Amino acid sequence: MKTANRELFGDINITPLTDIFLVLLIIMMVVAPLLDFRGLDMVVATGKVAPPDKKAESKRVWLSIAADGAYLIDGKSVQADRLLETIRDSLSAKPDGVIIETDPEANHAALMRAMDAVRSAGVVKVSIVETTPPPAKK
Repeated sequence: MKTANRELFGDINITPLTDIFLVLLIIMMVVAPLLDFRGLDMVVATGKVAPPDKKAESKRVWLSIAADGAYLIDGKSVQADRLLETIRDSLSAKPDGVIIETDPEANHAALMRAMDAVRSAGVVKVSIVETTPPPAKK
């Protein structure tokens, strides 16, 4: 019986690995422009915040969310299913944006519903304000 003297091949072939990485790179380059993740443009205030100027705010729609989830637009009660239409109607008179004032005890879903309605109405300038509860009496 004859055995062949073969030398062992000790180098690593990286060609298949390189091919896989190039294919993944091409897939990422094609898919990345299709992903349109637009988050909420928000500026977080630090420290004490000055109270809003009522004269400047008169050109903005004021949307309030009560603790029980009720909506008020410029002081008028609005049902949740009529929120989008009411915001659109209010924007014709006050085109400078929307201020969402929410009670600290309000449901998160109520705030998200309001933000969705504001965004669906095409508003780009949105401010979110938390109402400060009255000081506790001693």
